[in-house]
Amino acid sequence: MTLYPKIIMDALATVMYAGTKKNLVESNMVADTPSVAAPAKEGDHWRVKVVLEFPRDTDPFLKSTVKAAEAAIRYHCKKSSESSENSDYSDSIEVEIVTEFKNAPRPEVGQQLPGVKNIIAVSSGKGGVGKSTVSANLAIALARLGYRVGLLDTDIFGPSMPKMFNVEDQRPYAIHKDGRDLICPIEQYGVKLLSIGFFVSPTTATLWRGGMATNALKQLIADADWGELDYFILDTPPGTSDIHLTLLQTLPITGAIIVSTPQQVALADARKGIDMYRNDKVNVPILGLIENMAWFTPAELPENKYYIFGKEGCKQLAEEMNVPLLAQIPLVQSICDNGDNGTPAALNSDSATGLSFINLAQAVVTVVNRRNREQPQTKIVGTK
Repeated sequence: MTLYPKIIMDALATVMYAGTKKNLVESNMVADTPSVAAPAKEGDHWRVKVVLEFPRDTDPFLKSTVKAAEAAIRYHCKKSSESSENSDYSDSIEVEIVTEFKNAPRPEVGQQLPGVKNIIAVSSGKGGVGKSTVSANLAIALARLGYRVGLLDTDIFGPSMPKMFNVEDQRPYAIHKDGRDLICPIEQYGVKLLSIGFFVSPTTATLWRGGMATNALKQLIADADWGELDYFILDTPPGTSDIHLTLLQTLPITGAIIVSTPQQVALADARKGIDMYRNDKVNVPILGLIENMAWFTPAELPENKYYIFGKEGCKQLAEEMNVPLLAQIPLVQSICDNGDNGTPAALNSDSATGLSFINLAQAVVTVVNRRNREQPQTKIVGTK
């Protein structure tokens, strides 16, 4: 039997790559001419070496494609042997398939955001307490104070940031940097922003299993060009879920901020959120609580306060949990309207509501600086 590189290329031309729905040769995935080495002495075997180039190291079709390529090479070598006068094919033919990647590998966990100084998770125990509104306004207020800010909408199933920032029609583009294709965040109001909402239809439900959602989240974190940031705000989904666990296993979160209304039902869930971060296996510091919708003030009666959801419930919880109460944000019509219009209240620091978010941002800077002086860096869950 005599083997030639053409026999190997013919074999690879029968292997379909699911990523392009073309064969390996048509997909330009064979990086070099296959190497074929004859036996050096009796008892040795033919040695075949093939280099396949995949788009990225996380390619979901990598393992199945490599197995299919090896099987095709063995099959074609056997057919070639059977058609020759000297049929000495052996199943022990040595086939080596080397994988390379067009994109450099994704950095390891813990090294994915080297330019980010502080990672802040904004959480709530339940939905409907205004957590995303607080996240958006906090990010903008920090940017207006002169800090470099990024905001990641981690709510895969209910993204709201594209609307709040009035960028629903924009689409992030990719750049090639340091050997990798990276997503460029959308920049609006001085904030770098990414959300799954940029990549899915705003009118269609996202019917994904947990694994798909967490993989998408990892891409928004590690495969994006976040650059140098002073504060990286994570707008997390309500409750405690796979998304929260993925964040804790991927990023060294500086601290968490819990948002709640003063209502007892909301406070009960806020306690669960605090417990999640304070768990012995997590150990993420609680930077403080924010009482949202603390009272209602009608526009025509700006001096009046109506405690619709209860009075100072978050203040009492903060004292109970021994954490700071960072702000009490009133229930004001303009905050809702500005969020719906894509012009968050923090953009107007001359207004009472805008000033309240500027004060919140200053309080967050203070508690983060104190936390960094007094406590060690948070460890990623699952690492020693």
